[in-house]
Amino acid sequence: MKKIFILFFIPFIFACSTPSGKSRYDDTRIVEIKKFYREWKGVPYKFGGTSKSGIDCSALMQILYRERFGVDIPRTTSEQVKVGRKVSSLRLLQPGDLVFFKTGNRRSDWHVGVYIIDNTFMHASSSKGVMVSTIDALYWKKYFWQGRRVIKI
Repeated sequence: MKKIFILFFIPFIFACSTPSGKSRYDDTRIVEIKKFYREWKGVPYKFGGTSKSGIDCSALMQILYRERFGVDIPRTTSEQVKVGRKVSSLRLLQPGDLVFFKTGNRRSDWHVGVYIIDNTFMHASSSKGVMVSTIDALYWKKYFWQGRRVIKI
């Protein structure tokens, strides 16, 4: 009876965790971000824009969070950087965390995206519209400011 118990329940114990230590909720968030990206990929950047005819980075995050995670976040980058809990290190980022960059000294130079996985993030680029970039790229790594964990685990 003891052998049957062990053979039956061991797979369930390991099924509840992943080798990387990430939760299954991470996988759900990754899937939702990727679905959202497929809908918005290539939409041009427009400062103040809030639609598929043109969108800025903070509006993209606001729509993503509302539509895919059921969470209302503020409209602007300067307000979004105040929500959730600060994640100061790149290595601690999880899928769905907001990632912020300071590309200049003014608030209008702040940029936001959403962390996906493996140091990639989705954002509305002023040059290429909605796209996925890597934080490891010299440009983004240089300007990384912080992450914000808005979605509770």
